[in-house]
Amino acid sequence: MKFSDVIGQDKTKQRLLQMVAEDRVPHAMMLCGPSGCGKMALALAFASYLLCSDRRDGDSCGTCRQCIMTGKYSHPDLHFSYPVIRPTGTGSEHKMSSEDFSSEWRNLLSAGPYFDIDRWLDEMGAANQQAQIGVGESDLLIRQLSLKSSQGGYKVVIIWLPERMNAECANKLLKLLEEPPQDTVFIMVCEEPEKLIDTIRSRAQRIDVKRIDIDAMANALVSSRGIDEDTAYRIARAANGSWLNALEELDADNEKRQFLEMFISLMRLAYMRKIKDLKKWSDTVAGYGRERQKRMLAYFLRLVRENFMYNFRIPQLNYMTREEENFSRNFSPYINEANVIEISALMNRAIRDIGQNANAKIVFFDMATNIIVALLRKP
Repeated sequence: MKFSDVIGQDKTKQRLLQMVAEDRVPHAMMLCGPSGCGKMALALAFASYLLCSDRRDGDSCGTCRQCIMTGKYSHPDLHFSYPVIRPTGTGSEHKMSSEDFSSEWRNLLSAGPYFDIDRWLDEMGAANQQAQIGVGESDLLIRQLSLKSSQGGYKVVIIWLPERMNAECANKLLKLLEEPPQDTVFIMVCEEPEKLIDTIRSRAQRIDVKRIDIDAMANALVSSRGIDEDTAYRIARAANGSWLNALEELDADNEKRQFLEMFISLMRLAYMRKIKDLKKWSDTVAGYGRERQKRMLAYFLRLVRENFMYNFRIPQLNYMTREEENFSRNFSPYINEANVIEISALMNRAIRDIGQNANAKIVFFDMATNIIVALLRKP
């Protein structure tokens, strides 16, 4: 992975390069930002640059022995830590670590550096298990870093989602950060850094990674996906700075298209006051699973906001796909100042209730019937 392969993020790239040029690479850093902005891509590119033996033009060469090993994720001085589940067939005495899923991790990275926890859980076959970084991981790191650098340079540790560390692991990692092995760089890739213990955060230099610039994303879509500029720009705006969102928009059967269909169905049935059909709608989405239900409700909230803003007829305020805009063109007047707060509150309450394991059929049917009343309100 080279810096030139990272989509956008030019300021962050220059900051990382400047650290190396001025010989002030911190022993621990945190790359913090939303999902899909390219934090892992930056971490991999920076690791490649640190390990490269023939850096040139502000990037790793991509051809030296170090870069070839890094590109195959087999460099002996590049280590990864990431959340895992309990492997099938192991008991409570087994200390889970990244070694349990190293081949799955390489498969994930080989498919590209832009991914999220849901994709990783699918790769592991997690079903309903929650992934975490346990004490077995910190023990593994201590063993790995006790050895000298095999290539005589940096040792790099990329920790993905360190906020998923349990307390015992976090305390052991803290000791490593307080007394780091020589020439070892820890790169923590975080989405919720506030969940890390304060003592770890205080020992790492934080770098905030912004959402990907619209123009940079549009250019990447044109060059890598071969789509026309107008479509690329529309997708880039709707993606809200996430390359993952942009890729989803290109997928003909992506989840968001299904969510759009469910939103359209909900609003039409509520407007027509078809209680029996709303009950069927509620039963259908109740079968989605709680994580998917929360993602759907978050999508609904965004569409409510977009429809409200569409009434102002200022294109710069809207971030919708062509399909979303086609529906909103006629529907948006029904989301107005008299009900936008009420409808948003209903959906936020549903997210809260689903998160607290309430009965999904009741939650969604209650939300749907209340939307009937809200849509009747006139500005």
